[in-house]
Amino acid sequence: MITKVTGQLLTLADDCATLNIPPFEYEVAIPEYTRRHLQAEIGKSISLHTIHYIDGNAAQGGRLMPKLVGFLTTIERDFFELFCSVDGVGVKKALRAMVRPVQDTAVMIEQQDAKALSTLPGVGPATAEKIIATLRRKMPRFALLVRRELPGAEVQAPGVVEETFQALLVLGHVEADARRLIEQALAVSKKYKDTESMIQAIYQRQTGTATK
Repeated sequence: MITKVTGQLLTLADDCATLNIPPFEYEVAIPEYTRRHLQAEIGKSISLHTIHYIDGNAAQGGRLMPKLVGFLTTIERDFFELFCSVDGVGVKKALRAMVRPVQDTAVMIEQQDAKALSTLPGVGPATAEKIIATLRRKMPRFALLVRRELPGAEVQAPGVVEETFQALLVLGHVEADARRLIEQALAVSKKYKDTESMIQAIYQRQTGTATK
């Protein structure tokens, strides 16, 4: 399994990037969101987090071809694999749909916004409903973290944020409010050693705001 490739970005097309990794050149399928981020990187060394899959249908006499799909971060790759797991989606449709930051799409799914989700390329109303039904409970980590996992950024450990999110739900907060409180805490400090310290920071901020 090829999980990461690093090489010189030679060319960039609408749906793929070509990397020079001597003695080979690799063509890697990419979503539109990734392509936009790579536009200024041609000629430079880049890394893509990849999944390896076989394209084609042997049962119908088609040709089977191994292909790579690449992403800027591991969390984008994880989201893509979840998206592909929805009945009726698959690799090609998931690639077409990823035109916006993963965080935005995750929030649509978490908030059950089928109307907004159905505006993504290749995702109609029926598919949007399937995606929401299958993935809604798996979205908190993507809704909260993906924009902070761009290359070079400091990233909070996913486990702490996910556990804090669940703890806030238990404490009576609705999902949108819990996400807002966590994002506010992350804006103040990117790193918390555990869930308890993050919750303390959230409520200390709430208390401080209330007393002003």
